[in-house]
Amino acid sequence: MTKGVTIPGIADLLWTVLKAMRDLGGSASRAELLSHVREVAGFTEEQLAVVFSGSTGKSKALYRAEWAIYWLRAIGVLDSSRRGVYATTSKGIEYFGMDVAAADVALRSAYDEARKQAARKAAAKRAKSKETVQGDDAELDTANDLLPGAAEGDGAGSGPVSADDWRIALLQTLKTMTPAAFERLAKRILREAGFQKVDVVGRVGDGGIDGVGLYKMSLVSFPIYFQCKRYAGSVGASVVRDFRGAMVGRGDKGLIITTGTFTPAAREEATRDGASPVDLIDGDELCDLILEYRLGVSVVERTVRDITVNGRFFETL
Repeated sequence: MTKGVTIPGIADLLWTVLKAMRDLGGSASRAELLSHVREVAGFTEEQLAVVFSGSTGKSKALYRAEWAIYWLRAIGVLDSSRRGVYATTSKGIEYFGMDVAAADVALRSAYDEARKQAARKAAAKRAKSKETVQGDDAELDTANDLLPGAAEGDGAGSGPVSADDWRIALLQTLKTMTPAAFERLAKRILREAGFQKVDVVGRVGDGGIDGVGLYKMSLVSFPIYFQCKRYAGSVGASVVRDFRGAMVGRGDKGLIITTGTFTPAAREEATRDGASPVDLIDGDELCDLILEYRLGVSVVERTVRDITVNGRFFETL
């Protein structure tokens, strides 16, 4: 039962995310950061099981953690590279020298101001295009005009387009695919990753195995069985155990691909000592693979010119 479970708000997670980044040495991938935020925040299984009712269908706790990361970037505390590696900025490091309570207050204040600025920009944009918006759930011209947090009462307000919003749009598209189409997508991804042979074998009574691929390393090749889960929420440990059981007598390597997330218990089960390892690819990692292999996504590279005026040139004329 998840009714009545309390989930920290975005503002409550700002310091938690920054502390997690410090623990990780000041830089981390998106997946690493979110995974450690779970530990630092002390999210329980009950909290992680609560699914946000908005468009993404993610765990509400992780959903709010992601928006905390977004706002920390917006206020200049975190930065991210094109490859999705997050790092603490010099501005962010300043918070580590503060008392914890003072740092938390300062972060909340910066967050509130950033929200107000974002709301003003969004209001100006709507006024310019003569849009009429009625309430938080009004349909806007783009899904990014209203930050998801506002729809669930966090008061996140409207804001600029995040560099990671493409993930939300992509995951929404993936979740509308038929199971067969999603399995074919997984097959294509594995082929792009170097598998020599990939077959979709999912059928009634297959024990959860959707396909198998042959992967070759140097002179050795071995089969890897995979399972596809178009989940809106989190995949639990029982799914990993059942999938491993289905592989008994067939192979020792497994892979689970989901549009959702994996609970901490599921990740622990996947690497449990004495059991066949099962690799896990969650929604964010799936998006990264699709982007890397340019499957159904297009990327426009933009060049920025830095121009410096040489005053001495004009002085010598």
